Amino acid sequence: HVGKIVSSGDCRIWLDNVHCSGRERTLAQCKSNGFGVSDCKHSEDVGVVCNQRRIPGFKFISSFTNSVESLNVQIARIRTSSIYSQRKRVPITEGYLEVKDGGKWRQICDEEWTEMNNRVICGMYGFPGEKGYNTKVYKLLAKRRKKNYWDFGVNCTGNEASLHGCKLGHKVELKGNATCEKGMPVVVSCVPGRAFAPSYNQGFSKAYRVEQPLVRLRGGANTGDGRVEVLKNGEWGTVCDDSWNLKAASVVCRELGFGSAKEALAGGRLGQGMGPVHMNEVECSGFEKSLTECYFNRDALGCSHEEDAAVRCNVPAMGFQNKLRLSGGRNPFEGRVEVLAEKNDSLVWGTVCSDSWGTMEATVVCRQLGLGFASNAFQETWYWPGDVRADDVVMSGVRCSGTEMTLAQCLHHGKHLHCPRGGGRFAAGVSCSESAPDLVLNAQVVEHTTYLEDRPMYILQCANEEHCLSSSAATATPSSYRRLMRFSSQIHNNGQSDFRPRAAHNSWVWHDCHRHYHSMEVFTHYDLLSLNGTKVAEGHKASFCLEDTQCEEGTEKRYECANFGQQGITVGCWDTYRHDIDCQWIDVTDVVPGDYILQVVINPNYEVAESDYTNNIMKCRCRYDGHRIWTYNCHIGERR
Repeated sequence: HVGKIVSSGDCRIWLDNVHCSGRERTLAQCKSNGFGVSDCKHSEDVGVVCNQRRIPGFKFISSFTNSVESLNVQIARIRTSSIYSQRKRVPITEGYLEVKDGGKWRQICDEEWTEMNNRVICGMYGFPGEKGYNTKVYKLLAKRRKKNYWDFGVNCTGNEASLHGCKLGHKVELKGNATCEKGMPVVVSCVPGRAFAPSYNQGFSKAYRVEQPLVRLRGGANTGDGRVEVLKNGEWGTVCDDSWNLKAASVVCRELGFGSAKEALAGGRLGQGMGPVHMNEVECSGFEKSLTECYFNRDALGCSHEEDAAVRCNVPAMGFQNKLRLSGGRNPFEGRVEVLAEKNDSLVWGTVCSDSWGTMEATVVCRQLGLGFASNAFQETWYWPGDVRADDVVMSGVRCSGTEMTLAQCLHHGKHLHCPRGGGRFAAGVSCSESAPDLVLNAQVVEHTTYLEDRPMYILQCANEEHCLSSSAATATPSSYRRLMRFSSQIHNNGQSDFRPRAAHNSWVWHDCHRHYHSMEVFTHYDLLSLNGTKVAEGHKASFCLEDTQCEEGTEKRYECANFGQQGITVGCWDTYRHDIDCQWIDVTDVVPGDYILQVVINPNYEVAESDYTNNIMKCRCRYDGHRIWTYNCHIGERR
């Protein structure tokens, strides 16, 4: 529940300097200047984000007089109670539905139960659909179970975010064993998304990459969270948040194999996209198979990426967080990584070998624990004293792509461990963060600024020392020329936190020839590829100066390189490397005329953690005739 606090009119500001103890029953009981006494502007309007679970015992009076939430007794929890044959499955997809009322778990009579009710329950639990079940088994079990029925039925439309939003059905007459004579306790059976297909005992056996032909999520920390992007004419674009609501968000979630939406987020809350805004004023019934089936306005004039829509979806309870923990950190967001593994027919906690441990592996750990994005990956953790009983290495050779939901899904050595450094002080560690930067290259700037320059070798000595020329330059004479493909790079930070170099200020490397420090030894890779992907020429750019060249209106610059200042890129700002500075090129002296692909990759070694690496790559088509070069069709990320 997100909203601006308003009274009956949205023109006047009624309250200012409000101070509450937290025990008041209404906002009006809090101390303030008094109603109507204010020197505030509407730019200072406050808002709230409420937890969906209400305080136990709280009596909520709903404006819908017969909704579940208007009961005199608050439903604290809802659960599915599975039969024995289902309990070994992960996730549990089927079982009796029970509500906790008055401290007791109670069943619901199925005499008026509908498929729409099933749809809502399955959506709550992270499943996109519902299915039938073996009624004979449950009827037989119902006869043996002690029944304690809830005294209301439920009537859902199918679009509610949870059972709490449904209307009440008829009141059930409680008659002991004779209650619900023509029916039995409600059973719900759900269809999991393909990525959450159940397996016995082990849960996931391997990762599954969900096919997303028309819709995808980007920039979210957790599975099922992200900015909504749609594919149109081979190009990914965003959705404007005008009229964005839970119905539309739930269509997206179910389309991607999740349950209903927990939140429909507006205002670029999960980061801003790049490129076109494909959809505006989206209106869904809630039952569409795809967001593209909903009505929408193709005219997105007036929509900017500050209005990008996002979702948070309900996902199944997989128990991932129970198989991994962080130990010894100063706070819950950091520590030595410890894994629950099978050893000698018993489950024990142990460490992860830190060989090849990096940002991608840390990203998966933070996601599995629900702690947001990776901030840092550590290959030594002696400063975090963990449980000495968990010092032994139980996992080695871990290599993650960054898309996995659990560390167990990453490539690793299995039972044949190999870790020369051992565990203990050299065990892998991570720190996590609720937000992260997201660097995106402006493809149009590259396309519009590309040109060729023939430059004499005698004025390229500094660039040659920094390995910015091709290998043949090592034998070139000072009077010879190098042919350089030059272009500008404009790199935006569209994330939710500033992009900062990983290296501390005092460890930056001084380059005497160019007379500057490098805060990141490799910030971007520049490659010229043949049409089959073979590299024919390359370049790289060290970050000698990461700073805020320009910012969006209303955003202040924070980073400036002058006088050995702090380096970084603020959220909402961009850093521009102009085409006329050293190393802002690819040496194409040895390249023969033909058609090529220009590829630029930002942060190629994942040295700094980001919320989305898929938009760190840019590709352009190039044609070189031996004298001139044309660059066209530049785009971010991979195209279909």
